[in-house]
Amino acid sequence: MSQTLLDTLQYYGAAAATLAALLVSLNLGERWNGWAFVIFVTSSLALIAWGFLQPDSEGIGWQNVALLCINLVGVYSHLIRKKAPSSAKEEA
Repeated sequence: MSQTLLDTLQYYGAAAATLAALLVSLNLGERWNGWAFVIFVTSSLALIAWGFLQPDSEGIGWQNVALLCINLVGVYSHLIRKKAPSSAKEEA
């Protein structure tokens, strides 16, 4: 495996996770948080690949398999799931 490809996966994964965490921490709204989770998904995919292709890094790979599942739930809950409209009674 090319060391350049491994480095790209590793550093992209780290940078994308940092950007996504920043977006979530800014709490810019439901849609922004949803797109942050999409970025988290790409980060997890990169780090899964890096973890299983890089010798002695399977722990990062498995950790990101779990994080990928969590991030997919975030994408679903922020971008896909349709929420029921709130009633005026709940808003009062």
